[in-house]
Amino acid sequence: MEIHNQIFYTTLCSCFLSLTGLILQGNLLVAVDFAHRHNDCFFDIALLSTVATASQFFISYTIRTFGALTFATIMTTRQLVSILLSCLWFAHPLSSAQWVGAVFVFGSLYVKSLFRNNDLNPLPPNVQNKASSELSPLKGIP
Repeated sequence: MEIHNQIFYTTLCSCFLSLTGLILQGNLLVAVDFAHRHNDCFFDIALLSTVATASQFFISYTIRTFGALTFATIMTTRQLVSILLSCLWFAHPLSSAQWVGAVFVFGSLYVKSLFRNNDLNPLPPNVQNKASSELSPLKGIP
């Protein structure tokens, strides 16, 4: 399936689930009334939707090109920077247990990323190439 189709159907399902949630909770009319009373929110809604759509393209491209581990590393790095900036900007100190947890989580991900490209595969290169060429487009299925 093409990336555009994946993003379209994912967004369509998300819209359906959001609409269903608004209807079931009785908040649909409240949301429509809010948007009607505050016309300036339409620019913000359009901007947020555009940025979310663009980010979906970048996410899909990154996963397809570099793999899920690289994407997880990028997102984890973004979260780490966000946490550190929040601690500095708002003067929220982390406890020692939080520091240990952050070092453990972020450190293990970065160590896995560093060793991912090392030649730890026991198969010789000619066998690796032959084995990977015999696999179907679905990774790992012969």
